[in-house]
Amino acid sequence: MSIATLEQLKEQLAFTDDLGSLDDALLQRKLDAAQNHVERLLGYQIEATFGGVDQDPIPPALVEAVCQLAAWWYETREAATEGARAIPFGVTEIVTEYREFTF
Repeated sequence: MSIATLEQLKEQLAFTDDLGSLDDALLQRKLDAAQNHVERLLGYQIEATFGGVDQDPIPPALVEAVCQLAAWWYETREAATEGARAIPFGVTEIVTEYREFTF
């Protein structure tokens, strides 16, 4: 389950009400994939670390990272377009702030 909602992603994309649920299935796949990618970069599952009983709430910055990445993947569906980046500016910085490094 994604830490970000479909409604949050639609806000990120500035969707208007007239679009309805046209791309909901695709948007949900992008949300799920974005969270999976962010968690792999973090090295842990977000919901296992935050948001549970006796845990700190899920940081809004991690929700933002998932939304930014999902929106980026929705808007940039081809990896080889001009000006394409692996992930949007800011996501790496957010992930780095919450990543746990071990040696």
